[in-house]
Amino acid sequence: MTTRRALIAYLPAMTFAGGLAARSKPAFAADKTVTVGIDVPLTGADAEGAILIKNGAMMAVDEANAQGGVAGYKIKVIVLDDGTTSAGQYDPAQSATNARKLVADSSVVANVGPEMSGSGKAMAAILSQGDLATITPSSTNPDITDPKFASQFVPKGRPIYFRTVTTDAYQGPNMANYFAHTLNVKKVYILDDSGAYGVGMANAFEAQAKKNGMTVLGHDELDPKEADYATILTKIKGLNPDALYYGGVSLAGVKLAKQSYNILPNIIKGGGDGVYGAPMLKGSGFPAMEGWYATIAAPYIADNPDVQPWIKRYTEKYNQGPGAYSFTAYDAMLVILDAIKRVAESGKPVTRSAVRDAIQTSNLKTLQGVISFDKYGDINSRIVSVFRAHYNSQYPVEDSLHQYKYLGVAPQTS
Repeated sequence: MTTRRALIAYLPAMTFAGGLAARSKPAFAADKTVTVGIDVPLTGADAEGAILIKNGAMMAVDEANAQGGVAGYKIKVIVLDDGTTSAGQYDPAQSATNARKLVADSSVVANVGPEMSGSGKAMAAILSQGDLATITPSSTNPDITDPKFASQFVPKGRPIYFRTVTTDAYQGPNMANYFAHTLNVKKVYILDDSGAYGVGMANAFEAQAKKNGMTVLGHDELDPKEADYATILTKIKGLNPDALYYGGVSLAGVKLAKQSYNILPNIIKGGGDGVYGAPMLKGSGFPAMEGWYATIAAPYIADNPDVQPWIKRYTEKYNQGPGAYSFTAYDAMLVILDAIKRVAESGKPVTRSAVRDAIQTSNLKTLQGVISFDKYGDINSRIVSVFRAHYNSQYPVEDSLHQYKYLGVAPQTS
């Protein structure tokens, strides 16, 4: 783990580096308010993780407002749900609707989200047209910030899609390195859930697995709405793989974990951050989740003594522990609040364009360390953390901080 000793032990909203909180806690001026959006899938299979993300972002806002706001501005929040019952999870069509709603509200100066890459692909061009920056704490598909796809996702040319996590250009290949070099996997079968995140993650893993000399026995897509994956799992069993790798999220992942436990009980199983978190734990349960490897696209900081006071405050506030991307959601909101502060203190109007420019030049100490972005909006950190699910009866089954054991940083591709 990369320790962050420079972090002070107590991190209310922006007491670092000059602080966002006004020292005298002034009353808010009647007309000094700005709005920040939060877009996550609160309906469907992704809801458990989305709530943890929303809470992380809200915690930063609540702490800032309790300290007098940001340079005298009260921060309002609009929370939008991009999950639908018809999709059963995140819904890109709803994400696009939410993006248009955010752009249409002139008081909105930035957004935290979305959680999922499929949502990000649906939102990015709309946000670009509105010059409205978003910071995702969890969506990792690299296409959205890849300059090769700028005409599709950033039609106005200025980066508006920022991340407090790294992308699957690192997460997928680095886990393939871990499978090859640490777990000594020789033969792997790959599955994905047909979504933008899942396909991208699985493809990135597959390409690096082949470079590492692994034999890829096959690669199939799962339909998240199908109930039974026995046919494909039985086919995989007949090929005698060492490992199964899954790119995708929990709607298909929960069924895969349960059914593979019965059909493929003795092989290595793993995936990306789609198999890390409360939705997979709660939906699959143990022993189905026992032994699954997973990654997150960020440093592991939960054991850092400097972060323990924040975890305590989060747990007390929401009556449950944070998830891995609660930290990055909090950090995303910190970056936005710091951008608002710097714009306000410069004497410029706090517009979404000015806030976007300030986000681009961020260099901010946060829970996970100093956050800065490259010219495309990606975080400059490239750390991918590896975990293995192991049941701890002392904690609720959905408590991701205690039901996954941290194993270390995945080997980076040179």
